[in-house]
Amino acid sequence: MIHFNKSIWLCCGFLLAIPATAALAGEVKSGYEYIRPASRAMQDDDFENPGLLAVEQGQHLFNNKQNGAGKACAECHGKDGTGLNTKSIARYPVYSENNAEIVTLQKRISRCRDAGTDSKTLPTDHPDLVALETFVRNRAIGEAVNVQMDGPMTDLLKEGEKLYRTRYGLIDMSCYQCHDIYPGQMIRGQKISQGQGNGFPAYRLDTGEITSLHQRIHQCLSLMRAEPFDADSEEINLMGLYIMSRSNGLRIETPAVRY
Repeated sequence: MIHFNKSIWLCCGFLLAIPATAALAGEVKSGYEYIRPASRAMQDDDFENPGLLAVEQGQHLFNNKQNGAGKACAECHGKDGTGLNTKSIARYPVYSENNAEIVTLQKRISRCRDAGTDSKTLPTDHPDLVALETFVRNRAIGEAVNVQMDGPMTDLLKEGEKLYRTRYGLIDMSCYQCHDIYPGQMIRGQKISQGQGNGFPAYRLDTGEITSLHQRIHQCLSLMRAEPFDADSEEINLMGLYIMSRSNGLRIETPAVRY
């Protein structure tokens, strides 16, 4: 027997009854603008931000040989990532013409790690990969997100937007409805944000863990009582690409603190 969460149904019914606001009103805002002052203070304080534990873990993995590897990431990219190009980091996800695919920052790290250090291959969103992604993304903190939107990306972004606007699950809602129509409205004591990706990987107070953007999409779909996309599937890569493109111009905040 299937049991439904009445609180979620009531919240969604409440949202649908709210007069729609103009989608984004032409102004792109980070999730930082919607969280409580206490959460902002936590994010801004290097001693209080719990996401920095993942940065430290990623830093350790980056600087040291992993799983019997021949060398560490730092041997190519400098200790603590001093040789990393922060503007290039801000462009992910990117499109690989050689492989005709979307390449996320995590996938780029994973492939570089496998080929360059001979480390044991890890599955998508493995805790070590999320920690490395958090560390590398944090190296570019303050850079403006700058995802390519022309050329081969044009059609991919259209496909991603289509998925973003699709209604999912028993809740029968889309990402668009929450994050483009109702940002600023309250649900479960929290303000709905625009769903931007500039803070990811982010520390989620609700789950108490560092979370990649794709993991957050997975969590949202589960909340909508939908079957989540498989990790590294075409659908989740397309949706993640589109969400990051919406964040163009916003400063990277990784690791952001979000509810």
